[in-house]
Amino acid sequence: MQTVYLDQFYKQIKKYELKQAIHALLKVQEEEMAQIIAEQYDVSILIFDGKGKLLFSSNYNPARFLYEAEFSYWCKKAEENNGEYVEVRDWMPEDYMPKQKIHRKKPEETMTWVRVVSGEDGQSIVYILESIITPVNATVHTLRIQLIYSSIIMLALSLGMAWILSKGITRSIIRLNTAAKELAKANYNISFTAGDYKEITELSETLNYATKELRKTEQLQRELLANVSHDLRTPLTMITAYGEMIRDLPGEDTPENVQVIIDEAMRLTALVNDILDISKQQAGVINISLEEYNLTQSIQGIIDRFFRMLGPKGYQIQFLYKEEVFVYADKEKLGQVIYNLVGNAINYTGKDKKVIVKQSRLLGRVRVEVIDTGDGIPEEELPYIWERYYKGNQKRAITGTGLGLSIVKNILKLHKANFGVQSKKGEGSVFWFEIEN
Repeated sequence: MQTVYLDQFYKQIKKYELKQAIHALLKVQEEEMAQIIAEQYDVSILIFDGKGKLLFSSNYNPARFLYEAEFSYWCKKAEENNGEYVEVRDWMPEDYMPKQKIHRKKPEETMTWVRVVSGEDGQSIVYILESIITPVNATVHTLRIQLIYSSIIMLALSLGMAWILSKGITRSIIRLNTAAKELAKANYNISFTAGDYKEITELSETLNYATKELRKTEQLQRELLANVSHDLRTPLTMITAYGEMIRDLPGEDTPENVQVIIDEAMRLTALVNDILDISKQQAGVINISLEEYNLTQSIQGIIDRFFRMLGPKGYQIQFLYKEEVFVYADKEKLGQVIYNLVGNAINYTGKDKKVIVKQSRLLGRVRVEVIDTGDGIPEEELPYIWERYYKGNQKRAITGTGLGLSIVKNILKLHKANFGVQSKKGEGSVFWFEIEN
């Protein structure tokens, strides 16, 4: 900005100073005050009458003097511009006195302000103020040299600073990249550490969290594979054993043995169906068909089905409600939720073989609770029970597939319902969900 616009800026300042000096001269009459004004604004002041007679001179450029031809030129220019004229130009004596033998290597660039004022006696007074502005070129040249050197120095410093910063940043990024490659190889025991910069630190924390979740997912997948393999192997072994027994041993084709084969086949069917349901839900291909129906009657029907199968074995299923309620939901899938929750409670209830189902209304919502009297769930395991095939350290149920709660969670999410579990070790569990009615 300085090297490009200093010349123009300087000329504007000098023009303003000359204007101020003119106004100050018009207010004074004494020569001493005119001399003070010349010194204050660093200008040469020449005052003439209308005939060219010099009345006052304060010339700070001894080698510069006004020629008669030059005086006529200024007066003419001032008359053409309503008595006032400003001009910046390169001045040489040869311009007006070609026969003079005064020579200079370079012309002087000057700013001249001419003001013609009519006196009280009708005579004109000519004020000529002049300031030499040629030295500003030397100043601009000096600034340009300074700019070149300072630019070189700043460029060197910026390159050095950029190299230092890049080394600091890339060091952390390289460390993160190396750890990420190990993570891609399924090495979940790595740790991302980078505390150089705030953003990289946040990235490290995010990657550590992702590693933790991947480790957890890997563990769940291993448990899923082991549990599914076990649940597939057991009924297949039972079916094969009883089939061979009926084939090879006379008199073993009894209804009881055939029923064992049927029960194990049904267990396989339930496991396969649950796996298919989970796969469809994760793929997002399951849609819900909403309709208004009687939720109370649906719950009662499911309880009756369980009672017909398990009543003879001493199981008690109690349904508590004050009034029948209607909901707008997918009847089949919400029925599956209730069926899975009740079946889960039966599998894990206590020695009294008692299960309680409660239905209540609260602030425009219906709350359904399924209560068992079993051993309960440890507090540290509660966040994981909705995962696929998570059974913790509890006993393995004979009829359970381990996928029921995961199916329940996905169906309730499709209905935008609230759900949860309340449990304490040794005090049983309460599985609940709330849906709008």
